[in-house]
Formats: sequence, structure tokens, C-alpha cells
Amino acid sequence: MSSNTARAGEQTGDGDGESWPPGVSRVPTMSIGSALGILQREFPAASVSKIRFLEEQGLVSPRRTPSGYRSYSQSDVERLRFVLAAQRDSFLPLKVIRDRLAELDAGLAAVSPPGARVVTEDGDLVVAAGRARYTTAQLAEASGRTEADIEALVNAGVLVADAGGKFPGALVPVAKFAGELAEQGIDERHLRAIRIAAERQVDLIEQVIAPVRSVRSGPSSAGARARAESMAADLAETLAQVHTAMLRAGADRLT
Repeated sequence: MSSNTARAGEQTGDGDGESWPPGVSRVPTMSIGSALGILQREFPAASVSKIRFLEEQGLVSPRRTPSGYRSYSQSDVERLRFVLAAQRDSFLPLKVIRDRLAELDAGLAAVSPPGARVVTEDGDLVVAAGRARYTTAQLAEASGRTEADIEALVNAGVLVADAGGKFPGALVPVAKFAGELAEQGIDERHLRAIRIAAERQVDLIEQVIAPVRSVRSGPSSAGARARAESMAADLAETLAQVHTAMLRAGADRLT
């Protein structure tokens, strides 16, 4: 993060000197365990090591008590919720999440992105229940498609449900973009080839992060998982950018 960008949770240089989210208490009243307890209602896999890792990355800056313990405010918890939701639902790398938080801090983002709602009730933070998985009907509604469209994408192998018949939230934009492509004559049969290519890239990412993720015991295991998660998101973002650049270069040759 550049020196011109305020650290997470600290005051910014805009008009009221208040960082995002506005209207949420910045009084540190919670231990890291209490903050984790709130987050785990929506993110069961969250851990103390994960929170500390995000702090090391400059995404949240809890206060320290005189004895050196971390003390979190409601604002800190909401910033953490924003980061965890962005990773889980959109697979965004930390550098992108950091930039988005900086924009929110500076007042450059007019509307908070999905997954970053702040709900307060008498000054207390209310954690909204997350929807990590969608039914066919919910996925159709969220993507603006019909249930028949979703079923066609499933039958073609473009969308894959879990054992319970639910779809991860990351498939919402896939279903949405599939509709836009269908209007151009690119149907689900073509998209299946794209999905297979994406799975090959996922295999490549898995090979890269495997040594980091292989730490399975001891105090460093949770931190290793957090680093592996961050690496995977960053690699996915870079591979997506390379893929886009190659597509544009190929399209240029056509004209």
C-alpha cells in the first residue's frame, strides 16, 4: 500500500476524516476471540490466524491494549467481513480488495459493493446471514436468467452443483454472462469448453500452492492455509488478465 493510502481502520484525509464504513463504532471493545465469534456466524472457516494474516496485509488495524493484546471495534469487524465476503463470493485477490477498501475510505466509491452492507441497530453491528450456496431458482433470480436456462447450463456441464444440489455464489456471474453470450449465438455447448480450460488453470494453481498448503499441523497450519488462499486468488486474477490479453490480441488479428 502506498504512503498516500490510509491504513485500514485509521482516519483518512477526506472531509470528515472517517474511514469506511461510516456510522459504525470505532471504539475498540472486542478481543480477537469475540471478533472471530461474530465473523464465524457467516464465515465458519474463519480463524484467529486468518484474522492476523489480514492484519499483516494491512486490511485491518485493530488497536492494542497497554498489555499488547489486539482490541477490535465494530468497524474493524465489518472491514474483515468485507474482505472475507470478497474472497469467498468473488474470489478477489487481496491487492484488489485493498484497492476497493482504499476507494471506499477516500469516498470514491458511491455505493458499497455487494457483500459489504453495514447494518446497525442501536449502534450495534448486525451480521447479515450470507448466502454461500444458491438453489436453481435463487441462481436464476440472482443472474437474471430463467430456471430453464440454468438447467440447460447444468446439463451442458457449464454449471456444476454440489452434492446437495446447490451452486456457489461465484457462479452467478457465469450464468449472467452466459445469457449475454447466448444473445450473440454462443450457447452452452461452447461454454463447456471454456469451463474445461478454466479447470485446467485451477489445476495449475493447485500445483503452485500445494507446498504452502501442505503444512497441516502445528501453530503455523492456519497461517499456511490463509497464505495459500491469498496465493490462489492472486494467481487466478493474474491468469484471468493473461487470458483477457490473449483474447484481445487474437481479436485484433481478426480485424
